[in-house]
Amino acid sequence: MAEKRDYYEVLGVDKNADDAALKKAYRVLAKKYHPDVNPGDKEAEAKFKEASEAYAVLSDPEKRRQYDQFGHAAFEQGGGYGGGMDFSGMDFSDIFGDIFGDIFGGSRRSSRNNGPRKGANIRTSVRMSFEEAVFGCKKQVELVVKDPCPACKGSGAKPGTSPVTCEKCGGKGQVVFTQQSFFGMVQNVQTCPECGGTGKTIKEKCNDCRGTGYVSMKKRYEVEFPAGVDNGQCKRMQGLGEPGINGGPRGDALVEAVVAPHPIFQRQDMNIFSTVPLSYAVAALGGDVIIDTVDGPVAQTIKPGTVTDTQVRLRGKGVPSLRDSRTRGDHYVTLVVQTPVKLSARAKELLKEFDMETGDSLGAVERFRAEKNGTSGNNGDEPKKGRKKKGLFS
Repeated sequence: MAEKRDYYEVLGVDKNADDAALKKAYRVLAKKYHPDVNPGDKEAEAKFKEASEAYAVLSDPEKRRQYDQFGHAAFEQGGGYGGGMDFSGMDFSDIFGDIFGDIFGGSRRSSRNNGPRKGANIRTSVRMSFEEAVFGCKKQVELVVKDPCPACKGSGAKPGTSPVTCEKCGGKGQVVFTQQSFFGMVQNVQTCPECGGTGKTIKEKCNDCRGTGYVSMKKRYEVEFPAGVDNGQCKRMQGLGEPGINGGPRGDALVEAVVAPHPIFQRQDMNIFSTVPLSYAVAALGGDVIIDTVDGPVAQTIKPGTVTDTQVRLRGKGVPSLRDSRTRGDHYVTLVVQTPVKLSARAKELLKEFDMETGDSLGAVERFRAEKNGTSGNNGDEPKKGRKKKGLFS
């Protein structure tokens, strides 16, 4: 037989732990390893018994004194963990009451509230464009709504008959059953499975609603989404969900906004982001560029010498706040300088002249090779006198 662990080690406390510390440590272990929480887990059951034995000894002043003096040998004649520690003198009700709602010591636990309960919510979705989400919109949605059956007036019983008292629960809507637990017999209370907690059963069901008391109908509603609604957010329509239980109110309908992606704009909270191409000439010399926004095109002045990834902020051109539509975010534009393509012969010549005037980058490799070979001319005999020629920039 495996050697028993020290009781203080089992509970994870030091030898000077007071009653409160012992109870707290045991409560944690009992909640983790209780057989009702781990059905069929033999290892968890063994750890639960081990912790229960440790607590049974250390929480009793006399037994703790004996254990501190003699260790496990003090209880070798009493059975111990391997032979069945006697729990009859222990009161675990306060501990397990905290954990499981007083299910031990002959107390009762109610598995469900049998009072009036709100009906379940139903969900649907509706698609909208990026601009519709920014400025708000009205959308038509079709919901399947359960209305009281007109034939039985919502009773579920065949016209001319009425629901009767449930024989299983006697009209109480709840049933009590007894269950064997580690600490003895436990009584539990749960909603009556026969009547569903209503206390009534239907002998002859209504043909129109089949005893449910409701008929499903498709209805169209107009849903107004406020300016600034974002993808995944829901509009709540009160009272259009599932019927309540035991006289409770109806649930709600949640209509989710599914915002279509935009080919240009991206959104983050109240701000909008986009990328705008910038010609080489405007980037170098400065000028005006047209920028598309959700409010329409706007002209923006660009500074000379603008480089790629320069960001421009358009204040107040973003998404309105859901709380106050007069407050709007900003629009951030990233400028990307474009390289000219499909140049004409004249444009190429002018670009070469421009390069000569701004550093001769086209001749950089030629100069590098000449310097590496120790020469500065094409034939290595004469130094290069320069490539500058008269032209557009002379």
